[in-house]
Amino acid sequence: MTTPDRPSVLPPRAPRKPHAFTHHGIRVEDPYAWLRDPQYPLVEEQEILSYLNAENDYFEASFKPLQPLVEDLFDELKARRPDEDESVPYEKNGFIYQWRFAKNAQYRTWLRAPVATPDAWVVLLDEVELAAGLDYFSLGALAVSPDARSLIYSIDTDGSEHYTLHAINIDSGEPHCAPIENTMGSVVWNATSDAFLYTLLNEQWQPLKAYLRRLDAPEADTLVYHEQDAAFRVGLELSQSEQYVFIHISSHTQSEVYYLPRAELSAEPRLIAPRAADFEYDVDHRHEAFIIRSNLRQQNFDIYTAPLQSSDTENWQILLEGDEHHYITGHLALDDYIVVEERIDGLDQIRIMDLTNDAEHFIEFPEAAYVVGLGINPHFTTHSLRLGYNSMVTPSTVYEYDVPKRVLKVLKVQQIPSGYDDTQFTTERMTARARDGTSVPISIVRHRDTPLDGSAPLYLYGYGAYGYATEPGFSSTRISLLERGFIFAIAHIRGGDELGYHWYTQGKLAQRTNTFNDFVDVARHLIDAGYARAGNIAIAGGSAGGELMGAVVNQAPELWGAVAAHVPFVDVLNTMLDATLPLTPPEWSEWGNPIEDAEAFKLIQSYSPYDQLEAGAYPAMLVTAGLHDPRVTYWEPAKYVARLRTLKTDDNPLLLKTNMEAGHGGKSGRYTALRETAEEYAFFIRVLKGES
Repeated sequence: MTTPDRPSVLPPRAPRKPHAFTHHGIRVEDPYAWLRDPQYPLVEEQEILSYLNAENDYFEASFKPLQPLVEDLFDELKARRPDEDESVPYEKNGFIYQWRFAKNAQYRTWLRAPVATPDAWVVLLDEVELAAGLDYFSLGALAVSPDARSLIYSIDTDGSEHYTLHAINIDSGEPHCAPIENTMGSVVWNATSDAFLYTLLNEQWQPLKAYLRRLDAPEADTLVYHEQDAAFRVGLELSQSEQYVFIHISSHTQSEVYYLPRAELSAEPRLIAPRAADFEYDVDHRHEAFIIRSNLRQQNFDIYTAPLQSSDTENWQILLEGDEHHYITGHLALDDYIVVEERIDGLDQIRIMDLTNDAEHFIEFPEAAYVVGLGINPHFTTHSLRLGYNSMVTPSTVYEYDVPKRVLKVLKVQQIPSGYDDTQFTTERMTARARDGTSVPISIVRHRDTPLDGSAPLYLYGYGAYGYATEPGFSSTRISLLERGFIFAIAHIRGGDELGYHWYTQGKLAQRTNTFNDFVDVARHLIDAGYARAGNIAIAGGSAGGELMGAVVNQAPELWGAVAAHVPFVDVLNTMLDATLPLTPPEWSEWGNPIEDAEAFKLIQSYSPYDQLEAGAYPAMLVTAGLHDPRVTYWEPAKYVARLRTLKTDDNPLLLKTNMEAGHGGKSGRYTALRETAEEYAFFIRVLKGES
């Protein structure tokens, strides 16, 4: 293992300032608490900005010798993206819709053409024009009215995820009303195209209110729903039949759904079933019934039918049962079919339930292991489905599935202009035995010529939180590492839901440390199996996956050669003790509430990466942050790096890069974002292979 050349600029040293508190009789020292600006979300304290800029200067100086490699990698990554690209068109309300990337454009242009004259494309929305002159741009909602005359879109221009909503006449481009600031989530038009529902954020970045705006009375929006519990969030969904709008109130462990007729959004919302502890459900509509996916009976979810007048679960009838092997993850209600997304022993499946003849079947796919999900399916009455498909070696593919004929038709395959030969790569799946005896799946891809004798560098990725599965899918960027002799592996650790809902619950709250232990045990298994050797492993994760990085570095620093922790959730204890932060109350069901629960306090403190740093040798580390990040606030990675600088006894690089004009997702733009990937890859290649 080598390290980047030491820059002439010295690493910054953030001053330690006395700060301590006592909770549940435990005293906590936090000498870098000052890095949180008291005016947050504004960050204007000059001392804080000076420190972040000094860290950025040190990052730039450290990376200067790596710039040729970064540029080579960036050129490779960019060459695998087509200069021009476009989506598969779809038809809706008399028009054909499509997005396109113009030659070398960073952002999309959205277009449509009348079905009667399909070549008469006109621009619906031009992201390139909207993003001109901005350091950051993100498109949120995009909704065409049922009469196809009006458009609602929302944009975020600093990464804070506070979106400004615009409603315009499509033909003239004239606004229907003044922009609405601080929105988030989807927007739903009413049936007559003269009013819409939207959700508004409060000062703590929580979407707790749903409003109705009428185009003929924009100065007097009507409050439709107000959630009083800050642990919940309000979302809006339109049924596939387009007859009902669902107001979906959810936390990590509970949900509650109200419905409104789309033809009468001013009506009183009606409850489908009241919230209860650990009770989750989501709803679609078909004919005279709601079609509901819920964990009412068991944790891997079932599909139910319920009469429209139902306001509790007493009249729910099971239509399809899940079980410990069949994990139902989603559903779509159509005129003749119910389409069910599920995982059977961890493998994605699409089940078609034909309600016209009481028959069902699974869609057959060409590979033994893959990732598949429903794509854009805008129609209620249809006999075909759009699907998105890929695998570790197969680029993303859009299929159309003819349900009666049971035939898959390829509509689009991801283009890789610089060339890609899938026969040069091989993928496999294995399991590692965790320290408590649990079998943890691992997905692996490598070049066929890469040896399995422990000499190859290994890139091990993990997330393991919130029940989000890390899918074993395709990545065109990953090819740059595979062609340089890296083995890439995904640790499907507990905390995700790869093997079912129990896989999630076994990695949260009191069982949170299973996630960290699984990752370390996967690495040790790969070492024993000849896929890696200790000290020659690069690991990466972001957000909660960044928390994972911090925890496994503390647990087994000797295993890792290089670490990328992106916007890492590393100051867990302090964040969970601060109820004024936007995500803290909703997160208590995930991590525990250390304010009220002394045992939760002790457990979180025992694994919180920032709190558990101690003197010793650490691997080379690249840490990133976003100044406007509302999910993992900038001061978490900043405090972590500041403390670690005082404790590390090695000469390995420790770098902090803060995006001063971005948020949780890093920089925007399809090419700009690739440069950050190139920087991570260059860091790993330099540290593990010595190349520059």
